[in-house]
Amino acid sequence: MIHKCAVLTLWSFLLFASTVPADEWPQWLGEKRDGVWREAGILEKFTDGGPAVVWKQAIGSGYAGPAVADGRVFVADRVLAEKGSSPENPFERGMIPGQERLHCFDMTTGAKIWSHSYDCSYTVSYAAGPRGTPAVAGENVYLLGAEGNLNCLRVADGGVVWKKDLKGDYGTKTPVWGFSASPLIEGDLLICLVGGDGSVAVAFDRHSGEEKWRALAAKEPGYAPPTMIEYGGHRQLLIWHPEAVNALDPATGKLLWTIPWQLRSGLSVPTPRQQGDRLFFTCFYNGSLMLQLKEDGTTPEIQWQTERESERRTTHLNSIMSSPYLSGDSIFGVCSYGEFRCLDVKTGERVWESMKLTTGEGKEKERWANVFLTPHEPTGRWFLFNESGDLIIAKLSPAGFEELDRANVIEPNGIDMQRRKIVWSHPAYANKCMLVRNDSEIRCISLAE
Repeated sequence: MIHKCAVLTLWSFLLFASTVPADEWPQWLGEKRDGVWREAGILEKFTDGGPAVVWKQAIGSGYAGPAVADGRVFVADRVLAEKGSSPENPFERGMIPGQERLHCFDMTTGAKIWSHSYDCSYTVSYAAGPRGTPAVAGENVYLLGAEGNLNCLRVADGGVVWKKDLKGDYGTKTPVWGFSASPLIEGDLLICLVGGDGSVAVAFDRHSGEEKWRALAAKEPGYAPPTMIEYGGHRQLLIWHPEAVNALDPATGKLLWTIPWQLRSGLSVPTPRQQGDRLFFTCFYNGSLMLQLKEDGTTPEIQWQTERESERRTTHLNSIMSSPYLSGDSIFGVCSYGEFRCLDVKTGERVWESMKLTTGEGKEKERWANVFLTPHEPTGRWFLFNESGDLIIAKLSPAGFEELDRANVIEPNGIDMQRRKIVWSHPAYANKCMLVRNDSEIRCISLAE
């Protein structure tokens, strides 16, 4: 549905989009899977009343962020079966009948092009919906659902090309918080976290669904997305599960190196971050780990490691959902009680912290309070989307946090176990717009200057 007040914005958007190449966001964290927005022509501050909503469409609930490719927007959701209900406490688990769905919308107008759905009973904690962002490559789009349903669908019409039941095929169980690691496309391969004995990571031929290799064993697969790194001419696939950081040959699945790291509650979640020869990890209970990569591609050295969280007190960075970002001599990220922090990249020591981006200045710290970070490369500004539905334009540096502007862009209508209203879905940035969803709608918001 397009608002009348957005007609002029839409018309300008149509004219501009038809003549100027635009960035896309075809997978988790964008085109290069690094979370950086690279489009020029983006506003510096919001107009009075906030940015214009170009279009919005009703959808169901879920945590999966949108993907944008070839003028189409893809977003996954979940709807309950008739007379079905989720537990009052979202942390609880049960058998909850319903359907998972993948929707395809026109990027320019918001018109629905197709929807694909399948029956899927949930057994996961926080049963709102799918977690993993769809991945688009060529004529196909790939979706990994919360219960391990892996679907390859045609971009054109949503028809099924191939599908897998990861639990049935590999004899694994649904993780407590579901299959959450967004699939990685590497050439002709689709790489997923699966679980099971010897199949923590599995690579499929993305065209046919045929298994090409499987690798690693662990009690739990974790939740961190498969991640590619490159240093010294060596291209390596990172698989971070709750027992170790591992590097594989992406073509064969051969183990190249491993560094043991036992994590509490299986919480390997945030995307690993590389900066030159540095490789950074952060987790909820166990703190942070900085590795130094070697030119020859062999096992990295531990540069520094921080202590575990204790008694509502953290010193460094213990992230749960938001992936941190390394910029110059700084690491920016969100700690476990909503503290937005800057660390020294060389030592891991805290430089500053602020609550302004999450609960607000002078307010109490809040468990799981969250912000998603997106640096805007052409300008050095940052677009920071918090769980209250606020989009914040800011500058970040070792000197501190400078807020340039803020607008509420979507209602936080999800619920966490403390009954807080939240939105925990990473937005997409493409075609000079922000694509953002909550548990009832997806919005296209113009950020063009």
